[in-house]
Amino acid sequence: MAQVRDQWTTRAGFILVAMGSAIGLGNIWRYPYTVYDNGGGAFLIPYFVALLTAGIPLLLLEYSLGHRYKGSAPLSYRRLSQKWEWLGWWQVFMSFFIVTYYIIIIGWALSFAYYSIGTQWGDDTNAFFFGSYLGVSDSFWNFGGLQWKVLLPVLLIWGFVYFVMRQKAHKGIERLNRILLPILIVMLVIITIRGITLEGATDGLNVLLTPDFSALLDHNVWIAAYGQVFFSLSVGFATMITYASYLAKDTDLSNSGFIAALSNAGFEFLAALGVFGALGYLALTTGNDIQEVVSSGIGLAFVVFPQIINTFPGFNDFFGLLFFGSLTFAGLTSAVSLLEPGVSALRDKFDLGRTKAVNIVCGVAAVVSILYTFGGGIRFLDVVDNFLNSYGLLFGALAMITAVAWTTNQLDNMQSHINNVSDVYIGAWWKICVKYVTPVMLLFMLVQNLMQNFMLDYEGYPIVGNLTLGWGAFFTTLLLGIITARMKWKANTEMLDLFRKMKEGA
Repeated sequence: MAQVRDQWTTRAGFILVAMGSAIGLGNIWRYPYTVYDNGGGAFLIPYFVALLTAGIPLLLLEYSLGHRYKGSAPLSYRRLSQKWEWLGWWQVFMSFFIVTYYIIIIGWALSFAYYSIGTQWGDDTNAFFFGSYLGVSDSFWNFGGLQWKVLLPVLLIWGFVYFVMRQKAHKGIERLNRILLPILIVMLVIITIRGITLEGATDGLNVLLTPDFSALLDHNVWIAAYGQVFFSLSVGFATMITYASYLAKDTDLSNSGFIAALSNAGFEFLAALGVFGALGYLALTTGNDIQEVVSSGIGLAFVVFPQIINTFPGFNDFFGLLFFGSLTFAGLTSAVSLLEPGVSALRDKFDLGRTKAVNIVCGVAAVVSILYTFGGGIRFLDVVDNFLNSYGLLFGALAMITAVAWTTNQLDNMQSHINNVSDVYIGAWWKICVKYVTPVMLLFMLVQNLMQNFMLDYEGYPIVGNLTLGWGAFFTTLLLGIITARMKWKANTEMLDLFRKMKEGA
């Protein structure tokens, strides 16, 4: 039998959940540093080129897959061609593995929202985060003890996420984004206004925005731009295929894609202004050059920003709550988008009710996530994240393009499907980008990543550690995808022949 699919209540609701999926932790702590490190203001040129030639084209491709074939990633790929079902499951399992550690970082953010009250992290924020809070062990394979300060907020996050996921998509995920996303934007606007009005903020903004056009001659800058766009739009996670399958049949796809992508870009830029304004202030108050206080990722969020908050002339607690609250909210909207592909896929193939599918996905993911709450968890998290993002998602996106554009030759039909329901017509540029430009850039990124990690010396971790956790996660997700694809379908079986015929004649 065929599952009755959930459906978003409005197109605006879909745009909000798509934006919520795209707007995550990386927008706040990765994008600002990427701009700074790749030509400053000049980086906006390759960034928007990448957005128009890879980000939006891939986003629309995933929209068209989910909307046309009305299924989760595995079901949509199977309806495209039975031999590509494994790819949908691979993407589902990658999303699953990613959310197991992504939820940990949300737990950190929630903890630091609490620690903001009275700036409980003290003066040495580095020692507090890595020592007092995480209890980082002294070597890679030393698991260390279970860190209850980490585990308890993670359990709270899991409880909240489980409650949201138990609801139908439009009641849970859509409602969550309708509430949290506007609040998140208001919070970020307040943070940005405060950041750019601090003493010394001009120095930080100058460092961020002063264009170095010579950087445009460096191919690494262009690769960084495509990487930022690719990862920030949530393509390759099976999320957008799943979300698009919940749309009404006459929903405008191209407009929705452009709105979601450009809104995400605007959010990133706004975050960069606030972050670098605050970094300029920190440089002034500490007497250091701006280059000495600039950081990215975990260091920026949990070490540098608490330092900034410590030196604020007033309302320290309030701005601490705003910053770490925004990280928590951004993480939550992305976390549910990483869980939904697995829930939808299990329901589609094994004819499960939503509650049972959510119990399986959230239950197993919660158990796996406990691994990262030990003293050695941050190293494990770092390795798994690097290899899944640097290789798994890129290979998955290349395989998606190969499946649609090269082996099944369905790109023309996908374009027609988008144009039939959309006000904004997409022309030949879209097919050229999907078929040629995007795969070339993905290959460049993969080659660069392989060259950098060829000797398995990522971050100086033991080779066995990179092999076991890094490549282990990569091949485990791939193997699980292949195995699950070979299992017997218990639902949607009557539609397979219909979609094979539609594929040939539509």
